[in-house]
Amino acid sequence: MIVFDSSTLILLAKIELLKETSREIKITVTPEVKNETTRKKVLFDAQLIGNLIEQKIIKVEEVREKGSIERLKGDFNIAGGEASSLILAKKKGFILATDDGSAIKAAKILGVDFTTTIDFLVRTYEKGILTREIALVKLEKLRRYGRYTSRIIEDAAGRLKGGLRHGSGKRKA
Repeated sequence: MIVFDSSTLILLAKIELLKETSREIKITVTPEVKNETTRKKVLFDAQLIGNLIEQKIIKVEEVREKGSIERLKGDFNIAGGEASSLILAKKKGFILATDDGSAIKAAKILGVDFTTTIDFLVRTYEKGILTREIALVKLEKLRRYGRYTSRIIEDAAGRLKGGLRHGSGKRKA
């Protein structure tokens, strides 16, 4: 199972990869992430996420350790959704899906495996679910919507064009 924070859930929805991802893996979010991602009901991504939650394709699981959430927010300067997702992933031994730089640092320090939207995109291509051309179009959308460095986008483009075909570090999916 993978616990998603808001950034990754929203980015996957924006690049139209959330439905494919939800068919491949079990997605869990905290109530904080549910609220953060569905509150702007007029947005396409909020509607999609809300529908997947209503259909129970995305599971919502409560985190009872409110004091731990507050400590993580302060210690790592992260929002409630990222903090609650990190605690749930650590507690359950799940992977954390995040694109938030501070949450990634916290995951590394706390020993929580993590993955990102770009990792999902590359793996979806590698599994043959997306053509290279479509994957590259989605990567271009990530360049616009996400907060990625040029190096990260170039590395992903190289992986999609047939270069590196494997992950590194503590990232998983």
